[in-house]
Amino acid sequence: MILAAEKGDITTIIGGIAPNWGPFGSLGNEAKIMVEVVMAVAILLCLGIAIWGAAKQRIGATALRDTFSAEQGKGLIVAGLTGVFIIGSLGTLFTIVYGMAV
Repeated sequence: MILAAEKGDITTIIGGIAPNWGPFGSLGNEAKIMVEVVMAVAILLCLGIAIWGAAKQRIGATALRDTFSAEQGKGLIVAGLTGVFIIGSLGTLFTIVYGMAV
């Protein structure tokens, strides 16, 4: 039997959102880990906002028949998913801006 998480560690979890360091490769290892952890927490927070918005939209539209709550939920969903996209692409954006400045 082969376990999928046999060799897993924290880099497996946050490796997917870790930025391609590019010009910031000279940062220390501890600083890189702190940036990765902050990005992971921010993405989880944004996903939580999106889930809260989905719940608010669902409850507002069906149980309460409150259109304002449903519209507010849509806004939270969009805000949360936009935050995830922006945070996920920060490494690329910083590298592009740095490359244009040099």
